[in-house]
Amino acid sequence: MASTALPEIVLAPADLRWPGGRNVAVVFNIAYEVWSEGAASGIGPMGNPLPGGKFDPNADSYGRYGATTGIRRLMRVLAEAGVGANIFTSGVLAERDPEQVKAVADAGHEIVPHGYAQDLIPSILSAEDDDRYIRRTTANLEQVTGTRPAGWISPRATAGHDTMRRLVANGYRWQGDFLDTDLPYIQRYEEGEIVSVPLNIEFNDLSHSMRFGRSPRQFVEIFSDALEHTLAAKNDTVILDVLVHTHCYGRPGGAWAYGEIAKMCAGRDDIWVTTRGRIVDHFLASL
Repeated sequence: MASTALPEIVLAPADLRWPGGRNVAVVFNIAYEVWSEGAASGIGPMGNPLPGGKFDPNADSYGRYGATTGIRRLMRVLAEAGVGANIFTSGVLAERDPEQVKAVADAGHEIVPHGYAQDLIPSILSAEDDDRYIRRTTANLEQVTGTRPAGWISPRATAGHDTMRRLVANGYRWQGDFLDTDLPYIQRYEEGEIVSVPLNIEFNDLSHSMRFGRSPRQFVEIFSDALEHTLAAKNDTVILDVLVHTHCYGRPGGAWAYGEIAKMCAGRDDIWVTTRGRIVDHFLASL
């Protein structure tokens, strides 16, 4: 039975600033995700979905690009800029391509479990399956990388009712499934506590290109404008997430834009280019 008790919330201090007194943190994210065998992405390059829920080989092939090609290109882009990222990683990839998952971790990026597969969304799973996939994903990624993951972001950033409690029980320190505020906060449950680091979705290649039909050049311009104005709002401490998917902007037409933003941010003194794990460390030290 699902619990009905709401967690106790501990908010960030009103005067929270990032290291060096900065007011803007920038986190680079890559969704390195795949679907279960027999399942396919609900988003594909063709605008007309097949009738009657038929399996779509075109969308399936489109989604597979990220794990075969897109992840390697985006790793090169980040290496050229000298920037580390959070890599939202499907647990099944540790079974299908452990060498590539290990290469991403060995490059210094922070592996973030992203569910077992992209179609297995916690909110539509049973409690038993949600727990089973959390455990399997955690074990898979720990075995391949040699490090037990500390943070979690669900497929679609859509947790189930008691997913947070299960994450706590499985030793997770933080999660990024909430979009309800700008700054981290603690959620305290009977099982323990977990830090929520809310996800900023304004710079997301899928919605940017597929929903709104914007160009990669606009992706760079929109971020540049937002950075300028958030830096000017000195009393407003924020996190700017830049998120791309290996099967979308992992392609040549979009990867360069991600690289442009990374180069724009790298080495600057006025912003904190960081990861969610480091944000959690800084937030907890501020309490």
